Amino acid sequence: MSDDQQNPVTQHPQPDFPQQDQPHPGHPGDMRPEPDHGESSYRGSGRLADRRTVITGGDSGIGRAVALAYAREGADVLFTHLPEEDKDARETERLVREAGRRAVAVPCDIREESACRDLIERAVSEFGRIDVLVNNAAFQMGQPDGIEGISTEQFDRVVHTNLYGMFWLCKAALPHIPEGGSIINTTSVQAYNPKPHLLDYAMTKGGIVTFTQGLAAQLAERGIRVNAVAPGPVWTPLIPATLPDTEQFGKQAPLQRPAQPAEMAPAYVFLASQEASYITAEILNATGGSPLP
Repeated sequence: MSDDQQNPVTQHPQPDFPQQDQPHPGHPGDMRPEPDHGESSYRGSGRLADRRTVITGGDSGIGRAVALAYAREGADVLFTHLPEEDKDARETERLVREAGRRAVAVPCDIREESACRDLIERAVSEFGRIDVLVNNAAFQMGQPDGIEGISTEQFDRVVHTNLYGMFWLCKAALPHIPEGGSIINTTSVQAYNPKPHLLDYAMTKGGIVTFTQGLAAQLAERGIRVNAVAPGPVWTPLIPATLPDTEQFGKQAPLQRPAQPAEMAPAYVFLASQEASYITAEILNATGGSPLP
């Protein structure tokens, strides 16, 4: 990231934003303002030199920002995307290769256990090992009618994407993560302060907190660290694709705006780096000041 000291309130665009809607999963190029993934601002310093990394949901949003930052820090990146996100995945691939690192884009629906196993096999085939696994892919769909509006189909999709996929990938990857490796999960401020219209999503994010802390305790003696990042509101394609009101998104945070994906990436870099060697079972909150319980 840039070393220039800036006012965090005015550093990035503030609401009101244009009202905008997109079909799921959404595309960053159609958003106004366009998200910042760190394309022109992130500067690496070799903190992840020659790491082999796997990132789910790397086509856009936080996943793209993390892929870009990892590559500029010296890591090779294999990342997943849905088949309909192929165009965005090509852009992430370009950014990683432009940084001089290997990029492997894999269309994958992590709601299927076999797809998760195949993904890990592909990563091991490409890289030989997995130094960092980032479970970032997620699904949400706002329901203003609360629990009555949540169909069983939606509930299944949220739980399978956000929880089952993480579980299957961790289980499959563990034999290939060496001592000193790490797992980083993406939870959310919703885990602590659930919004009524995101009940099912918030439930899964609370589960990710518990899973992270429990798995960290299991794996400590094996020298593998497990942590999570809990973002607040972040300007990603999921927002116009899943929420009805984009004009005021993020305005309720004390910093008065949503985060840009580029502002999340340094947390993932730090937790993956040797500088975080004594940090495990931690939830790094990046919420723009939104109060936690």
